[in-house]
This record gives sequence, C-alpha cells and structure tokens, in this order.
Amino acid sequence: MNAPIQKFIRNTVVSAILASGFIGSAVLAQTPKAPALVGIRGAIVSVSSDKLVVKNNRGAEQTVALDKDTRVAAISIAKIEDIKPGSYIGTAAIPQPDGSQKALEVHVFPPAMAGTGDGHRPFDLAPNSTMTNGTVGDMVASNGRTLTLKYKGGEKKIIVPEDVPIVNIEAGERSMLVAGAKIVLRARKNADESLTAVSVSVGKNGITPPM
Repeated sequence: MNAPIQKFIRNTVVSAILASGFIGSAVLAQTPKAPALVGIRGAIVSVSSDKLVVKNNRGAEQTVALDKDTRVAAISIAKIEDIKPGSYIGTAAIPQPDGSQKALEVHVFPPAMAGTGDGHRPFDLAPNSTMTNGTVGDMVASNGRTLTLKYKGGEKKIIVPEDVPIVNIEAGERSMLVAGAKIVLRARKNADESLTAVSVSVGKNGITPPM
C-alpha cells in the first residue's frame, strides 16, 4: 500500500476510539497528549451537509457541526476468532483486583491502523473504565478468552467474557450518516460552546457501536 493511500485510510478510520479512542470513540479514542473531546453516544435524528442532530442515550438532542476534517468510521460485527496473536485491537474495560482488565467491548483495527492510540488510559464508557490499544500477544481460551495486550511501555491481561461485543473498524463514508443510524461521536468544544465533530463511528446494518 503506498503512503498516500495508507495516510488516507488512517485519517478516515481513526474514530471514537480517539479516546483510545477512539475513535473512539473509537472511535473511535484519544491519544494521551490530545485535548479532551466531548463524547456523544446515540442515534442520528437528522443530517445536512454541515451538521448532525443527535438524540443521545440520555434522551436529549444535540446539534454537532460537521466540517471537512470530520472523519467517519464504519462499525461491523466481528468474532473472537478474528483476533489472532499480532492483531491490533482496542478494548474498553474495567480494572480487576488482580490487575487484569475485564473487557466491556473489543474493537479490531485494520492493518493500516496498527499503532492508533497505542497505550492504556481512562475512558468514559462506564465508571472507572479504561481504554487499552495494543498488539495481541498470548491468547488462552477458557470461558471466553484471556489475552495479553502489549503497548509501548507496558502490557495488560484482558479478560474477554463470552457476551462482550466484538466489532471491526472500517473506513466509512459521509453517506452512512443518515437518520436513525447509531453512532459514537467525538467532538471538540468551540469557544462559543458549540460542538464540531472530530470523528463519527457509525454502525452498519443497524449495529449500535459498543465503544
């Protein structure tokens, strides 16, 4: 893959997970040095060329501007079997007393996105939750999966229960932003308190992005 195409894919797919992040969440997640972003999870009420109206999961409607730099990622269903040693993934999780992390969701990055949001940090999916992005090392199958997730400066043992959602992150298009679509959005807050979307992770075929 040549450098311009790889750069285009990287700029398109990184999501909420920017909090990892995500993009994000994520979409798709945020890098440790990135400014804090506002996270919105919900469904699109209406869309135009330069803004979204989103009904968030608390029932309130929020208007978020879109600009030329807003990135869109598509979220599709994956399986635990899609994750192999060497895969690059992210996971929102809850710390356990033994130091391990119990996954709340897992998102699998395409090869071109390896290295995105590398590291371990706080996340906003649930109280006390974290986000870890890294490369899969060892995997053990036992009542779900336990895997080692390695990142620059450390590693975490991740426990993935059987019922935890696992999704792929793919390149998305603006045409996917339609009324009713379930999204995870990361936005920057402007000086006038308005919001501009940095990234939008949108579920394909009615999927609700879990991150």
